[in-house]
Amino acid sequence: MRPSICLLRLSALGDVTHVVPLVRTLQRAWPGLHLHWIIDPGGRRLLEGLEDVTFHVYDKRSGLAGMRALRRQLPAERFDVLLQLQVAARANVLSAFVPARRRVGYDRSRSKDLHGLFINERIPDRPGIHVLDAIGSFCEPLGLVQDKVEWNLPVPAEAHEWAAAQWPDDGAPVLMISPCSSHQRRNWYPDRYAALADHAAARGWRVVLCGGRSGLERSTADAIVAAMRAPVLDLVGKDTLKQLPALLARADLLVTPDSGPMHIANAMGTKVLGLHAASNPARSGPYSDRRYCVDRYDDAARKYLGKPAAALKWGTKIEHEGVMELVTVQDAIEAFERYRADHGR
Repeated sequence: MRPSICLLRLSALGDVTHVVPLVRTLQRAWPGLHLHWIIDPGGRRLLEGLEDVTFHVYDKRSGLAGMRALRRQLPAERFDVLLQLQVAARANVLSAFVPARRRVGYDRSRSKDLHGLFINERIPDRPGIHVLDAIGSFCEPLGLVQDKVEWNLPVPAEAHEWAAAQWPDDGAPVLMISPCSSHQRRNWYPDRYAALADHAAARGWRVVLCGGRSGLERSTADAIVAAMRAPVLDLVGKDTLKQLPALLARADLLVTPDSGPMHIANAMGTKVLGLHAASNPARSGPYSDRRYCVDRYDDAARKYLGKPAAALKWGTKIEHEGVMELVTVQDAIEAFERYRADHGR
């Protein structure tokens, strides 16, 4: 008999992308299973069209009134299982509005903000694993194992058509740069992006910028364009969240800090040159392939926290002012050249 299951994961884009393999695992185990997922507006726009999933949107700006409204949207019958995939205080309170018999949450080491008061079961405590694998382990209390990771993001044909129209498919490899994370201290510097982009352009690569519509993303893109000698296609602010996966899929290599586009690109099969100092790529880097990432996390731990990364609690962020200065242009060029050597580009 198929259980009735509700997932609660509001944000951010990278994290909701990590939840999709869990959805696929549950659907493989119980063919025909229909899931409910409480999500934020951005996640809904990205994942709208995910098969056999009903999304219930909660906007954090709506507060308790929005939580009550969400309760009225949910089925009248109690769920068999709530998978409480977020430990933040707001998500914990929101979970109390979801009627469910089994309430599965994180292990104690990952819990915070009174998470344990809102759940009655926990996932296994496995330190040292990627965020996606921790999320995947939410199927284990249900008697399953996530032994296959697949996304198959819902990208409509018109999104692929839009992406295909942005530049000609002339055989030139594409270096795409998504320069901004939602955490500003994870972001690299415009002049360094420009230096890497010029290096790639000198080797016959097309350089494309992508990003959202925030003021920071616009000003960062403008600074990169101003610092570059080579031509660049600036698409910052021109795509939608439904078009973004299709755009990322057209890149040969994406350069980005720890960000939502990093994980969406990975889900679409695009290789990622991740720029890591503030966060640990083994925990939150591109899941499928980290060969082309720059990893200065241990250097950051020693400089800012006075101890090696191995001595830190798993998941520690080092979002100190200036931490991304540890990632040099030469680091990025060497990672880029590793990709070229492996792929003959």
